[in-house]
Amino acid sequence: MKVLVTVKRVIDYNVKVRVLPDHSDVDLKNVKMAVNPFCEIAVEEAVRLKEAGIASEIIAVSMGPASAQEQLRTALAIGADRAILVQTEATLEPLSVAKLLAKIVEQERPGLVLMGKQSIDTDNNQAGQMLSALTGMAQATFASKVEKNGDELNVTREVDGGLQTLALTLPAVVTVDLRLNEPRYASLPNIMKAKKKPLDTKTPDDYGVEVRAYSKLLKVEPPPVRQAGVKVAGVAELVDKLKNEAKVI
Repeated sequence: MKVLVTVKRVIDYNVKVRVLPDHSDVDLKNVKMAVNPFCEIAVEEAVRLKEAGIASEIIAVSMGPASAQEQLRTALAIGADRAILVQTEATLEPLSVAKLLAKIVEQERPGLVLMGKQSIDTDNNQAGQMLSALTGMAQATFASKVEKNGDELNVTREVDGGLQTLALTLPAVVTVDLRLNEPRYASLPNIMKAKKKPLDTKTPDDYGVEVRAYSKLLKVEPPPVRQAGVKVAGVAELVDKLKNEAKVI
């Protein structure tokens, strides 16, 4: 079974995000970039499926500037076999991403598409669901466990009421959650090998997809500065402040 896994380039989660002085966007100058953590979990799960003899080939796909090759090389070092970069300087929204992925799925014919449930920059949680709708493939979101059972894929997903297990008919789209696995570190030998693995560069025009904006970013504001706390003399004063000042009780 061929597995296609998506990889998004985002600001490293350890970096404190800065807002541009004019509040038009986030400042990306001289900022460390990394693989979206949820995407890294998806790559790890694809590699585990291959190690178990379920997956035969892993294709990593990313979309964005030429510098996104760095994140694809990371995926290749973890264990992906080859990579595809859809190079564009445009800001990609979930629908454009889903349309491009649908074209790649049409060409590659994977048995399974693994994606992070969301990216830590925009937090949209939409691309996987849109891809499923465009391709007609079965879908499961927020996966915390993935098991192959004959021609079906059993996916345990986290819902508000607990855990739900779905049986999907392949091919399918699965978006993964944090508790699915713990990604491995790429070893130095694998990092060196990744430099020789194939990485194809395409453009949206190659797939006949027009990248357009469906929304407009008006303003970016940093989170409010946390106010200093106060000391109280006792429980009675604490209850009074919670009731009359904070108004939470």
